[in-house]
Amino acid sequence: MQPCNDVSAESSTEFPDRLSLMEVRLQAQEDEITLLKSSLADALRKLHLHDQQIPLLKQQLIAGKRFTVQLALTRAIQSLSLEDALPESIQFTNETPIKLRGEEEDAFEEEMGKDQTWSSIVEESIQPTTIRTLQQQQSKSSEDSQGSCPQTPTSSSPAPPKEPASSPHGGPLSSIREGEKMLCSIKMFIRGRPITMYIPSNILNYEELRMDLPSQKLDLDWVYGYRGRDCRANLYLLPSGEAVYFIACVVVLYHISNQTQRHYQKHTDCVRCLAIHPDKVRVASGQTAGVDKDGKPLQPFVHIWDSKTLVTLQQIGLGTFERGVGAVAFSSSDAGTFLCVIDDSNEHMLSVWDWNKNIKHTEVKSTNEAVLAVDFSPTDTNNIISCGKSHVYFWTMSAGTLTKKQGIFGKYKKPKFVLCFVFSLTGDVLTGDSEGNILTWGKSTFQIMKQTRAHEGSVFTMCILQGGAILSGGGKDRKIIHWSADLAPERECEIPEKFGAVRTIADVDGEELLVGTTRNAILRGTFSDGFVAIVQGHVDEMWGLATHPTQNIFLTCGNDRQVCVWNAEDHKLDWCTTLEVREESGLCADFSPNGAVVSVGLSTGRWVVLDLQTKEVVSDLTDGNEQLSVMRYSPDGSFLAVGSHDNFIYIYNVTEGGRRYTRFGKCTGHSSFITHLDWSKDGKYVMSNSGDYEILYWDVASGCKLLRNRFESKDREWASYTCVLGFHVMGVWLEGSDGTDINALCRSHSKSMVAVADDFCKVHLFQYPCPKPKAPSYKYEGHGSHVTNVRFTHNDSHLLSMGGKDTCILQWRVKGAGTGDHKEHLASSSSVFSSSSSPENGT
Repeated sequence: MQPCNDVSAESSTEFPDRLSLMEVRLQAQEDEITLLKSSLADALRKLHLHDQQIPLLKQQLIAGKRFTVQLALTRAIQSLSLEDALPESIQFTNETPIKLRGEEEDAFEEEMGKDQTWSSIVEESIQPTTIRTLQQQQSKSSEDSQGSCPQTPTSSSPAPPKEPASSPHGGPLSSIREGEKMLCSIKMFIRGRPITMYIPSNILNYEELRMDLPSQKLDLDWVYGYRGRDCRANLYLLPSGEAVYFIACVVVLYHISNQTQRHYQKHTDCVRCLAIHPDKVRVASGQTAGVDKDGKPLQPFVHIWDSKTLVTLQQIGLGTFERGVGAVAFSSSDAGTFLCVIDDSNEHMLSVWDWNKNIKHTEVKSTNEAVLAVDFSPTDTNNIISCGKSHVYFWTMSAGTLTKKQGIFGKYKKPKFVLCFVFSLTGDVLTGDSEGNILTWGKSTFQIMKQTRAHEGSVFTMCILQGGAILSGGGKDRKIIHWSADLAPERECEIPEKFGAVRTIADVDGEELLVGTTRNAILRGTFSDGFVAIVQGHVDEMWGLATHPTQNIFLTCGNDRQVCVWNAEDHKLDWCTTLEVREESGLCADFSPNGAVVSVGLSTGRWVVLDLQTKEVVSDLTDGNEQLSVMRYSPDGSFLAVGSHDNFIYIYNVTEGGRRYTRFGKCTGHSSFITHLDWSKDGKYVMSNSGDYEILYWDVASGCKLLRNRFESKDREWASYTCVLGFHVMGVWLEGSDGTDINALCRSHSKSMVAVADDFCKVHLFQYPCPKPKAPSYKYEGHGSHVTNVRFTHNDSHLLSMGGKDTCILQWRVKGAGTGDHKEHLASSSSVFSSSSSPENGT
């Protein structure tokens, strides 16, 4: 049986398209289920509302409120399309739709909300698109009641109302209607669903609000992580002392002695392969195809760039390669004139380019099987070797054509994968395979001359040292073996199990080595002294991110069951713990305001509290049996709110400095799973969002009661702002968004900007507040998959963003407007940065 680790690595190469298709289908099914649930809940509430209309009408008529009820029912019937269901005896003389004042509709909603489970869906169904000021005689009697529009101008003959503008496609465009010179609410639409938001009292003229670009910008400061899980031959040491490797869309140049980073950021999707020019300065990096925000494919290409200046010298193959670039190699016998590229199409096209002139010399179909490596012969540019699933091919280039000869295994067992190869100093080809063998192929006969048993499990990588000695790295056994030139074993060592298998090896000085591993770590060390990690990262999708309230520390967690605490100043992993239960993964987290403990919500409904110093679990509780999506402490740390996919928000009393938790109450009223929540500045109220785009408010201090009159919350101050739906952040939504396009947002502590993590690999920076559609933003690239979370550090000096499938954490420096120039900056200020920002929806 093949080792599990080897099978995993090989499968990721063999079935990427199938896996990607399954993920797309699964996401589509999840979205459809959410919509069906929402539609069903909406229909049930409409039916229930209809059943209550007749007795309510009679009750209100007896109470002498005939006019108000007529207005309310007229609007309700038009909104719900239930005219045919009412008795013929009920007639309305006013055929023109009449909109209600804020206090009238709130009173009506209050009456309708009796004896039924409240949901904002009912409110949205009844509520007018906006609340207009009625005539003086209609509003005078209710000026002091709750829910009325403050400072409403009066007039004996108000101007005729204007019909609201709405999005023809159901996108999140606000609909606004004037009430003389005063607006009380606006409405945005997501997937055709109206979401009403009330305008704060301090905004006197909504229409004259200006949406500008934020005064701050972001520069990429640090990249945490390395892509070793499913890529190979992607770690090299340059003469400058910098290790070059990649993760997500960024190629990192990390100076191993100075511990500084530079970044090449010209790729538009995930980088998949690297090659170093014989001059040890120029670099070739190839990327996958990817898709844009509309689902249209983006063309893959190869960039050749200068590692000293980070200037792009050439772009190769745009419009030629399919799906992505799997392997690249420079020729060496002719001073690096040619570049060989193998793409990820079904036929794995092999092409040879005069890269300096951007001319394709030849192209040929390689194989329908996976191709894992390619390289030129060091002595003859016309000879090329490639290997992959069950094959080794020897290519000869002549007169603009490529001919192929397949390596014959003969009496030797044919391996499932040939994973790597190197050229010995004598010109022979040495291949490492999934059977754990090193095979020596004659340079002219292409026959196997010798088989050497090397590793238990696969031989993932080989490296030729300057004197002709060979290094090999194993999969299952995690060993690095030093061989003589004639393949006699001389020394060996084993890397720690927590780092995974050996993925690639780079020679530093003949004694010291850099080792990339399958668990996305880069190790530095020697055979005699062992190895320590200089780069570490997650190995699966991440969602949980929290920043410390007073220190430059942050926590991440994800599907790999790792809970990691990072130091943003030293750019290092402080400590990491693994969740005990294999089925559990960390999805959300929050530090207590005193900074002593951190709560982590898991995929099973369980949540744990960790002591930041001892790393011990000080509390362990469970709420429901569905995943938790948000943890949030109140500003003074006396409460903890836990948002779950079971539609409930659990509230806990917190004592003993965050080490003791007792259930205080449960917020019941959402009709879908909780996605985001925030506490008010006074710690008495909670604002929450759900999967069906509800915005609800809760009076926690009074027993977790739902605030049915949402108008009352329009002027409330919020200690944090991470809810993606709300008046103050409405402008971050693009027209046509489907409600899942924004995964997270975070307001800065200075309340001057808001960062947004979207589903299209981008981080946006908006002005705060941004309550108007089409608000301009700066857009930043670097992630290679959906961005799952963003958080500002405690002093707003940096922003952290976290990718999902790309397992990448990006640390951005905030620059400008008193944030980038203050004294409290991080220690990495000496680094050289290459990131740039581009304004979106504005200049």
